[in-house]
Amino acid sequence: MPQFDYPCPGCRTTNSLHDADCRFEGVGWPEIEKAYTDVVAVLSTGARPEEELRDEVHGDWDRTRRAALDQLRHEQRVVDDGGALRLLTAAEYKDRVSEPTSEPMRTLYLKGSYPGCHDNAVFAMIAWYEMVGLSWAETKENVVEWLEESGAWGRGGFEEATPAALVESKRHVYEAGYGWKEKAEAAKRVIDRQT
Repeated sequence: MPQFDYPCPGCRTTNSLHDADCRFEGVGWPEIEKAYTDVVAVLSTGARPEEELRDEVHGDWDRTRRAALDQLRHEQRVVDDGGALRLLTAAEYKDRVSEPTSEPMRTLYLKGSYPGCHDNAVFAMIAWYEMVGLSWAETKENVVEWLEESGAWGRGGFEEATPAALVESKRHVYEAGYGWKEKAEAAKRVIDRQT
């Protein structure tokens, strides 16, 4: 089941300790969490045009609620569905984020890994799925499927006996919440040279 931690729309912290240059510095964590829940509570009852959402949200439509809605859109939790904003179900969200659409993750996903970048590519894929909020079981399933379907596993160069064993050996990447971008960019450079 995908998870969502209500990150600060400015610096992505999930507590009251904002980054020094965050535009929400001084805004308490309960206020940020409430901004998200106010938006989600209305959208959970059905799709609405944005104007209607603003009118129905509990409390004033302030910069924190606006930023929370923008973050929900950015993270593809809320989509524009024919002029109305709609909160995706967990299954819809999982389907939407299971195939990365932005670079460099798109290249990794479509072309698979090659010898010389396996560690970076697998690291990046695991970190990506953790970042978008998939559970460990969903992450493992997606990465194993990616290794097999992209041809990466068939190219060889792995020490582990199976794709599942490889992914399990990288569970620490998921649990530590490492970032994906640097590893993905390094892997994409190798992939681009190979293809």
